[in-house]
Amino acid sequence: MTRPPLVVLAAGGTGGHLFPAEALAVALNRLGMRVALATDGRVGEIARTFPAERVMQIPSATPSGGSLLAKGLAAIRLGQGVLRALPLLRADRPACVVGFGGYPTVPPVFAAAVLQIPTLIHEQNGVIGRANRFLLGRVSAVATGFASVSGIPDAMAAKRYHTGNPVRPAVIEAARIPYAAPEPGGLLRLAVFGGSQGARVMSEIVPAALSSLPAESRARLRLVQQARPEDAEAVRAAYLAAGIAAEIAPFFKDLPARIADAHLVIARSGASTVAELAAIGRPSVLVPLPGALDQDQAANARSLGESGAATVLPQTEFTAERLAAVIAAALADPAGLTRAAEAAKSAGVTDAAERLAAVVMTLGHIPVPGLQQEGGGI
Repeated sequence: MTRPPLVVLAAGGTGGHLFPAEALAVALNRLGMRVALATDGRVGEIARTFPAERVMQIPSATPSGGSLLAKGLAAIRLGQGVLRALPLLRADRPACVVGFGGYPTVPPVFAAAVLQIPTLIHEQNGVIGRANRFLLGRVSAVATGFASVSGIPDAMAAKRYHTGNPVRPAVIEAARIPYAAPEPGGLLRLAVFGGSQGARVMSEIVPAALSSLPAESRARLRLVQQARPEDAEAVRAAYLAAGIAAEIAPFFKDLPARIADAHLVIARSGASTVAELAAIGRPSVLVPLPGALDQDQAANARSLGESGAATVLPQTEFTAERLAAVIAAALADPAGLTRAAEAAKSAGVTDAAERLAAVVMTLGHIPVPGLQQEGGGI
């Protein structure tokens, strides 16, 4: 019997790249496709649980930042990754290779382009990243998480697909939970998280902001917050002293469910976070990560801020005083939170993985009965 076609997904580095790849893998498996993951080995447990028949470890490095020597060594490492990927892809001859950004994507996608295997890159952010920008002229097509993405030239219009950002099955499950607006004078449930790079500022600002509220307001708060292990005790003590009911942990495995249970989310604005907030339909206060060369998180946050789904606070404006005012306004205006939740939900795309799978099938010339396939430029 002929084996089903193979699709290689290239992703690594962070959950922001791996989560949409995981969602696409689930969609492809559902369609009967075989999936392999190409990564650089830094992803640990996520790679071990990834829904793929095998994992290919391919060397990579990040050539941006650091000294000229460090950049040169990174370029050599990427070249080694290409040399490693070429025989693997030549032997497997996948129907398509899909990259999800970050430099672990570069060697397998570049090697696939050399071998004239159909290639697709998915850009999750509102600004195209450096790795994807490098690959842009070499790939068969580009899919985007946002309708508007800076850095993609008009000449790519015929090869561009707007699919949205695929979200994990747990997010799809959470998206089925309707928003339960807070009762006037009732409890306000908050969820606070920011990833490894964002949890520190959340630990510094959020407890101070909430502790400054009047006692009757503090008594109405119920909170879950991600905090780094070194910050957790101080954060826990601050809430205890303020009489605020809070659950503190360095990581929540059931984060989509926590988002769904919240009346308001305070978070960074990585592409996956923004996609999950929109899919689940929850209002938010977004604090883009500062200092990024591409300012991708600022562009992501803008997509929800302009629709009224989020309050966007640059980190220079993310002070205890400003956040306290935002929370006080939320306590006083539950209807405003409901409007923001509706705006977020209207921006959500829960079938992005299926849309992206359709593009993969089109590029790989894989017929799938009943699958709606859309053309470029959408």
